[in-house]
Amino acid sequence: MPNRKIRIINGPNLNLLGTREPEIYGNQTFEQQFAVFQKEFPHLELDYFQSNVEGELINSLHEAAGEKDGVILNAGAYTHTSVALGDAIKAIGIPVIEVHISNIFSREDFRHVSYIAPYCAGSIMGFGMDSYRLALKYFESKLP
Repeated sequence: MPNRKIRIINGPNLNLLGTREPEIYGNQTFEQQFAVFQKEFPHLELDYFQSNVEGELINSLHEAAGEKDGVILNAGAYTHTSVALGDAIKAIGIPVIEVHISNIFSREDFRHVSYIAPYCAGSIMGFGMDSYRLALKYFESKLP
């Protein structure tokens, strides 16, 4: 059986993981964590994309539609502002799981709104890097 192909997409400021607010986001870069995920989930074919630019995130979602079985998306602050990302998720026709490292409901009020959640298969937040791991476990469980 072929591996399930999963794209992980991180949005703005997540390129600063490892140095940005380590009390919230931890001390590890995402690239370091991605290497761990690749070893932990050998039955998933993983790729990773990060951008601080909304349109590039939308393009990556569009590309995933023809190439991937699912997407894990941490849209960062665009979660709370981007109707366009929500529209892209709705349009691509593959499952997208919204993830956040922190619990967005324990933070500022403006972070309590997600413009992407209504179009996602589910949302996982507040478990640090394990938020991604839980999403990967979901996709792994869907293997034939």
